[in-house]
Amino acid sequence: MENSRTKADEYCPLTLAFVGDAVFDLLVRDMLVSQANRPVGELNREKVSVVNCSAQARIAEKLMGSMTEKEIAVYKRGRNAAPKCTPKNGSVADYHSATGLEALFGYLHINGDHERVKELFALSLS
Repeated sequence: MENSRTKADEYCPLTLAFVGDAVFDLLVRDMLVSQANRPVGELNREKVSVVNCSAQARIAEKLMGSMTEKEIAVYKRGRNAAPKCTPKNGSVADYHSATGLEALFGYLHINGDHERVKELFALSLS
């Protein structure tokens, strides 16, 4: 199964990252809202502390030991993609690593592997 092609394998890594960015952002928002009813400004500050290239690069590094070979390959495809923009905050290396993480979340989401998305997200916060 590791080597079988899926629908998500047909997408370029930046498209996977585009989807994965939204998936990761929504997971963070859901988590924050479930913790406490807070003002939107406070929720947004908390969200930005997790949904940024530096934090996501740290998360990617943390998850590396929990990823399958296929997931590592998807992450590396995203990391090695050449985005047209540059990071506003954080290093270029962090930006590439965050793009890899987002590509992985997008890949899993497109393939309908929502349990694995939840599992990796939970690991990222532990």
